[in-house]
Amino acid sequence: MTQGVPALRPGHRLDLLEGSRAMFPALVDAIDGARTEVRLETYIFDFTGTGSDVACALERAARRGVAVMVVVDGFGTAPLAPDWTGRFAQAGVQWRVFAAPGRIGVLWPANWSRLHRKLCVVDSTLAFCGGINILDDFHDPTHGQLEHPRFDFAVRVAGPLVVPLRDTMVRLWQRLEAAQKLRSVRLAAALGSLRAGRPGRHAAPAPAAGEPVHLAKAALVPRDNVRNRTRIERAYRRAIGQARSEVIIANAYFVPGRRMRNALVQAARRGVTVQILLQGRYEYFMQYYAARPIYGTLLAAGVEIYEYAPSFLHAKVAVIDGEWSTVGSSNLDPLSLLMAREANVMVQDEAFAQDLRGRLVAAMADAGKRMDAAEFARRPLRQRVGEWVAYGAMRVALALQGKKYL
Repeated sequence: MTQGVPALRPGHRLDLLEGSRAMFPALVDAIDGARTEVRLETYIFDFTGTGSDVACALERAARRGVAVMVVVDGFGTAPLAPDWTGRFAQAGVQWRVFAAPGRIGVLWPANWSRLHRKLCVVDSTLAFCGGINILDDFHDPTHGQLEHPRFDFAVRVAGPLVVPLRDTMVRLWQRLEAAQKLRSVRLAAALGSLRAGRPGRHAAPAPAAGEPVHLAKAALVPRDNVRNRTRIERAYRRAIGQARSEVIIANAYFVPGRRMRNALVQAARRGVTVQILLQGRYEYFMQYYAARPIYGTLLAAGVEIYEYAPSFLHAKVAVIDGEWSTVGSSNLDPLSLLMAREANVMVQDEAFAQDLRGRLVAAMADAGKRMDAAEFARRPLRQRVGEWVAYGAMRVALALQGKKYL
């Protein structure tokens, strides 16, 4: 069961949130209502614009006695500004950094294992999971102000999966605390930290009496480098392999491995409509160009590829047969599927799937440019060279890590 796909459990209340414009008010409202605990993990925590609204909510919660624990990625998040360092310290917000890359940074392959998941649990009763960083929809740390909002999703969850979601966050916090104590040469205290405060059991909240609630089947599917190395990819491949009529995937960084490519090709060849919505704007050289050498195979099989260009597409979602769906932090590329800590929610529910499907279909119709197979085959030599340089660099990088994927 360690590497298998977890069973979908009933009893979940789910809300699909599109962009920080929808997520941040919901997140701030949940934090402002917290009574005992707020745990938050994110790859990027940026205080620009509405990102500061979340920071202020965390500060308010800590000041009224709520235990507030925040973990950010050491590469994705810049060092805290002095004013926020002081404010968080005075309020009691506990801020930890996962794997600061040091002077060498990403030039050292061992530093590519990042904390990429975006999770929050409030009072062990309400959770958020998705691809949305603490980052304003109209702001990009590299490109500045955006004319159109970033395209991304998260899900707000109440129900049984809140418990395993909190558990995985607690385990990471314990490891960070233990590592900090080990660095201080307090071995006994570090071992005690791992024994104490193990993930607790908390009952899922029951719907209020008389409240009409639609309950869905869902499961948390994590990815790490220990017990859950292939769960997300397996969940995708199984759902694609069982598809009867339609597969829709939206992914920011899409460089699927051989097995995933085969699953998509086979689905298209057996008559399933396969549509993939991808990043149409240049963001990072390797992620943007390394995907393109595989497009020809997919297009030849009848897979429809759309490029989204109004703003940055950051979504990592999928809908299959209008019934199964996933929302999370994992891209379909080697950085997510082989190295990073990720988390997706898998859902078996027609109402939720149709909501997500409608948004993806609208994005493809209104803001997606469909790729033409013949035009793609005639792309300039200079572009092809760039693609193969990026693809080759990714293969070399994976080989240095001892990984086999492409």
